[in-house]
Amino acid sequence: MIFTKDPLAQQSADYTAKARALVAEMTLEEKALLLSGDGWWHTHPVERLQIPALSLSDGPHGLRKVEGAGLSTSVPATCFPTASALASSWDTELVGQVGAALAEECQAHDVQVLLGPGVNMKRSPLAGRNFEYFSEDPLLAGKMGAAYILGVQSQGVGTSLKHYAANNQEFERMSTSSNLDERTLHELYLLAFEIAVKEAQPWSVMAAYNPVNHVYATENSFLLQDILRAKWGFEGFVVSDWGAVHDGVAGVNAGLSLEMPGSGGYLRNKIIAAVRAGTLSPARLDEAVVPLLTVILKAKDHKRSGVAFDAGSHDALARRAASESLVLLKNAGGLLPLDFRRIKTIALIGAFAKAPRYQGSGSSQVNPTRISTAYDELVKLMDQDTIVRYAAGYTKEGTTTEDLIEEAQLQAKAAEVAIVFAGLPSNYECEGLDRSSLEMPAGHNQLIAAVSVAQPNVAVVLMNGSAVTMPWAEKVKAILEAWLSGQAGGGAIADALAGRVNPSGKLAETFPVRIEDTPCFPDFPARTKEANYGEGIFIGYRYYDARKIAPLFPFGFGLSYTTFAYSELRVGATAIRETDGVNVELKVKNTGPVAGQEIVQLYVHEQRSNVVRPEKELKAFAKVALRAGEERTVSFQLTKRDFAYYDTYRHDWIVNPGKFEILVGSSSQNLPLGHTLEVELTKPDCAPLTRYSLLKDFENHPKGKAFYPQLKEAFGLGNPDEADMATRAFLDDMPVYKVCAFSAGRFTEEMLREILKEVQ
Repeated sequence: MIFTKDPLAQQSADYTAKARALVAEMTLEEKALLLSGDGWWHTHPVERLQIPALSLSDGPHGLRKVEGAGLSTSVPATCFPTASALASSWDTELVGQVGAALAEECQAHDVQVLLGPGVNMKRSPLAGRNFEYFSEDPLLAGKMGAAYILGVQSQGVGTSLKHYAANNQEFERMSTSSNLDERTLHELYLLAFEIAVKEAQPWSVMAAYNPVNHVYATENSFLLQDILRAKWGFEGFVVSDWGAVHDGVAGVNAGLSLEMPGSGGYLRNKIIAAVRAGTLSPARLDEAVVPLLTVILKAKDHKRSGVAFDAGSHDALARRAASESLVLLKNAGGLLPLDFRRIKTIALIGAFAKAPRYQGSGSSQVNPTRISTAYDELVKLMDQDTIVRYAAGYTKEGTTTEDLIEEAQLQAKAAEVAIVFAGLPSNYECEGLDRSSLEMPAGHNQLIAAVSVAQPNVAVVLMNGSAVTMPWAEKVKAILEAWLSGQAGGGAIADALAGRVNPSGKLAETFPVRIEDTPCFPDFPARTKEANYGEGIFIGYRYYDARKIAPLFPFGFGLSYTTFAYSELRVGATAIRETDGVNVELKVKNTGPVAGQEIVQLYVHEQRSNVVRPEKELKAFAKVALRAGEERTVSFQLTKRDFAYYDTYRHDWIVNPGKFEILVGSSSQNLPLGHTLEVELTKPDCAPLTRYSLLKDFENHPKGKAFYPQLKEAFGLGNPDEADMATRAFLDDMPVYKVCAFSAGRFTEEMLREILKEVQ
């Protein structure tokens, strides 16, 4: 199934009109009632007008509908792989199918809005909630987020895109201000939200806990009005993260529609008082109520009764999603897949083999319908005469003892192959807490090192939600990154180890060698309530490229049980205008012995930029399934935005004329195909000249250059053409209004105003 824009979107105008008509009938008290939740998970009904309550629930990777008292007990639901895993599939169609399945379970449990997806950037691999987020790259995160939204909303259930915006650390997340410049904000931290909003129109957007440049996200009219609605055309309602409202009236004035959880009469009374005092206008109040009521009416009409979901088919989808997300990081000597016709003794080492870590901790924790383990699923796939040896290797907390190590070595030495299961325990990755280190527990690392001494044929299976270091990487033959792969992850791992599935995932985040190599080390997490994003646009692979730092495994990397060849890159033109699109085609061939899937990645590099830009940036990708020996053509369409950067003077996306390289390959560090494209402007695109422009800005402006000699002369420092380099530099960097002071009265403010009129 191909998921397109919300099938209900064409009816939005009708629902909005109905909502406006109802708002006209509502009393002030009823409007105020609607803007704060009824407890933790519902909005208030307005029975007089037959407005029902809206039910919201956690669950980016599985429905977490809380039942009963407290927050710890939830209904059984399918636990799909977390976002960090799904992003490694690079498969938007698959993510859409997962979204549709999630929506079916929402319908079955009377939930109208699912709180997800999360598309925040992975600024640091230490961020405690990285397992809930897709990527360090905004294009990949945005496309995955859009696919998720389209899948969920195709079934008449809404989504809540989160956490808007720049919510990148857990430590003191409710009070730490994310401080970043406008370009960094737009190019990295808003772009995934922009893509998801424009391509999928989520029913709601969740405003984050943190302030952005010292203004709380829930009260930030720049984010909620100027960007989200005015620039991107968002039509839904804005809900607060749970407990993120500080000044509720300021929030409503800024564009917030729903406080969650509800605060009883606290916010309601403040809203009523503010309207009566004139500090909140009735019109502004109505504009907050209308989008929320629009979604309530839409949800009411598309709520289905008597729905039941097929737990078995959803588990099968979860297994396929986990399989597609596995990343084969190493496979020396072709150790994998295991040939159980030949291998008669295998050692499965590590407690995660029988008690897997399959999801993160916090608000996204799902009560799974069932759980598969790699141990049980592998045993099912083995020949009956295969001997399976097992050793736990470490405790639940990740520690090990001499006895546990000796037992693991004993079992490994007695086998032909040892598979070690390791990763991060639940207390290492959790909402509300950032990681203190990139290391796995010492016991896990010690176990792998010890087993590799006893057995030359070792494969490591990792269960973790974000990057880890691997001090033992050279000592083992194979590494399979399984992520937090959901309730069916054990079966997916078994399928890959046995060769029933060919791993096809690629890393959606860089794995660094050490924490000191990461972009915001050592100032992460910020502990002064001021998170200063000094690395700017350079996070993830953008940073490693710029600093020439070799990572452990680069962004976009992943091996396969087969091989692929790239050839015949064709770009639709040698030169284009920036308003034109351009088609890019290439051929990919499966040159190996088995069927497989390749993720083709396209990056763009500007050869000579007049602003600092990353070495290259991901602009398109495609996942291609190929039989052994099969070759296919892959096509991409690039547009103006693929060559643009965000200009803070014009507050818009700008393309510099010049040469751009189109680079295509299998990872950010393996791009065998390249083509140079000239991008021309349809008309000169220069920043407007003002009295604060520098003198050199006039020289480089199509209209201003005519006045450049006159302005240079007016500064009165002699013949500029004969001036030394220091004097010329002094003049060129001078704000032009200063000519009036330097000219000793020969050049007036009136003369400057006349020139500025001429150059507009």
